[in-house]
Amino acid sequence: MNICVIGTGYVGLVTGTCLAETGNQVICVDIDKEKVRRMQQGEVPIYEPHLDVLFERNIRQGRLTFTTSLEEGVKNSQILFLALPTPEGEDGSADLSYVLNVAEQLGPLFTEYKIVIDKSTVPVGTADLVKEKIAAGTLHEFDVVSNPEFLREGFAVDDFMKPDRIVIGTDSEKARKILGELYAPYVRQGNPIIFMDVRSAELTKYAANAFLATKISFMNEISILCEKLGADVDMVRYGIGTDDRIGKRFLFPGIGYGGSCFPKDVKALIKSAKDVGYTFRILNAVTQVNDHQRNVLIEKIKKHYQNNIHGKTFAVWGISFKPDTDDIREAPSIYIIKRLLEEGASIRAFDPEAMNNARRVLSGNIEFCDDQYAALHGADALIIATEWAVFRTPDFNKIKAELKDQVVFDGRNIFSVDKMEELQLIYYSIGRKTIHP
Repeated sequence: MNICVIGTGYVGLVTGTCLAETGNQVICVDIDKEKVRRMQQGEVPIYEPHLDVLFERNIRQGRLTFTTSLEEGVKNSQILFLALPTPEGEDGSADLSYVLNVAEQLGPLFTEYKIVIDKSTVPVGTADLVKEKIAAGTLHEFDVVSNPEFLREGFAVDDFMKPDRIVIGTDSEKARKILGELYAPYVRQGNPIIFMDVRSAELTKYAANAFLATKISFMNEISILCEKLGADVDMVRYGIGTDDRIGKRFLFPGIGYGGSCFPKDVKALIKSAKDVGYTFRILNAVTQVNDHQRNVLIEKIKKHYQNNIHGKTFAVWGISFKPDTDDIREAPSIYIIKRLLEEGASIRAFDPEAMNNARRVLSGNIEFCDDQYAALHGADALIIATEWAVFRTPDFNKIKAELKDQVVFDGRNIFSVDKMEELQLIYYSIGRKTIHP
């Protein structure tokens, strides 16, 4: 099939590349001329495991191309994916200006039937607005479909190629048939393509992310209670995670959720509820818990140093909001680093992929290091902010030798409490006992 993907951010680029991988002809449109030039030369603008292989192969075989011309992208494509930013507005709502501006431009470009797919995370009712904008500029037949993405950063290629489910919101039998054929190669193992009405599909994405954010926040609250009652959050997590009704995933306590989806989508759903006169009490609590959780590690650090960290140097391992991505949007690490810098501390930071992005938003008394051990040099203590695999089995002798105070503040619980006790390191984690030899 001939497909146009409008917007080459994280969702758009993964979507376009993976659709090309199953033999479709895909043209990606973006207004950023320099970015398009780099992609045309084979440069992947984001870090996502396994994306580079598919990206290079499909460019080489001519199935994946890039342009700044919306007209060129729309001209020969029957299916148009809108993968545009929907940033958080000042009131928490999703800013639809990018989506609606493009929709307004589409109508005059139509010369035959098109399917326009909202791939961006958008509030309920957006498809109706997109339809109105397009209809104002064309007399040709078209359908607007909601097809939310469920891509986890770090696993996005696998999630697209082998999805748990595909959700499609449409009342058009014609669109349903075409999209059923488009997605058939991705569900050969029997995972469902779930067809539903458009508004339910739009809400499904928000509901999924809000539920997962709630699950994370619940465990973060349990971790606080564990510390106060002398329980171990790992044991509690094991105990409830083996219950099939609860499941094992998203039960790891830490320093709060971040990224491009959870914070924004939770607030957008709260705002959508408010707009129709409903107060979403659970999600209001979730945002409050997450805001507090970002401070938990800071409180431990300040308490250890008796509220005086001025002049202290902290090594920080991990800046991205989660491992296997270079995304730092709403990353708890950024908040923690900024707070420490404000208190007069200095930072020596390392992240396997996110340092270039971090340099754009962090300044002051911070040094970005070439590797995790270089970050330890001259540091008083180590802070672990992202659970990259490379941090899980480090050379503990180097850690002990380099750290002046031999203190580790583990915001992701990647080390065993027993191991830290054996090493006689001072060790703070989340929801577990503190080791203080």
